Amino acid sequence: MAGFGHGTRRHPRSRGRTWSRWGSPRPSGAEAGGGPDRATLGIIGVICAVAGFFVLGIILGPVAILCGWLAMNRTWSGARPVPAIVAVVLGAIDTVLAIIWLAGTATPGAGFF
Repeated sequence: MAGFGHGTRRHPRSRGRTWSRWGSPRPSGAEAGGGPDRATLGIIGVICAVAGFFVLGIILGPVAILCGWLAMNRTWSGARPVPAIVAVVLGAIDTVLAIIWLAGTATPGAGFF
């Protein structure tokens, strides 16, 4: 009974849970966060950057930059994997080209009227 000073703080219901809610129940150190590793993020960034040259560059360019940045472990120092650098550079080029293309289509005098 939880009344009269006998609370449930000493005996939580989830007492047997010893692993993270979001990660795997296995105690492996390789999958600590439960998300993709850095090599996978670099490859995803390169794929997004290449696909961004053909469709939705304004969206896939920044996604490629973000994936590449996360694949480099959010730092410019130390060892940088090649797919991460390629993803950041191609994503930046893709984003700049998409902004130039959008600025070119929004010329004054070519309005709706």
